[in-house]
Amino acid sequence: MKKTMIGTALLAAALLVSGATAANAQAKTTLGPYGYGAVKLGMTAKQAKATGGVVQKMPGGGGCSGWDLKKFPTPKDSVGIYVSPNVGLAAIFAAKDMKTPQGIRIGSTAKQLKAAYPHIKKNAHDYYVITVPGNKKAYYSFAVTQGKVTEYGIALHKQDCFN
Repeated sequence: MKKTMIGTALLAAALLVSGATAANAQAKTTLGPYGYGAVKLGMTAKQAKATGGVVQKMPGGGGCSGWDLKKFPTPKDSVGIYVSPNVGLAAIFAAKDMKTPQGIRIGSTAKQLKAAYPHIKKNAHDYYVITVPGNKKAYYSFAVTQGKVTEYGIALHKQDCFN
């Protein structure tokens, strides 16, 4: 009887630990509803830099500066983050391994996108856009090519870095 109780307790502890690990792994790859990990929409450049999770790539010159998440560097002539002098961290673009809390990632089908976000609409630039569930100050924008999500990002509705 004692062995069974101890075995059950150890199993329960193992499940709790593995569940916590799975939750941590999911949190580390989730983009939204407020940003990516400690890097949050609306942060100043100084606050974002203080997280230790970003690196500046392009100076702003009075306008928006370009940054990358350290874990997800982008090619030479691109950036993964825009920081506005007016609104702070304005946008984060998804890396290959990221997903939204609803499970949408690069490679998801248009059908999966529409199932996850039933009220999603196409904008004038041919991107699918929707206010982020759980954060009315931000929106997701998804590019879909040949029925698959090819890129996406999260941005503040009041971002002033791009059209």
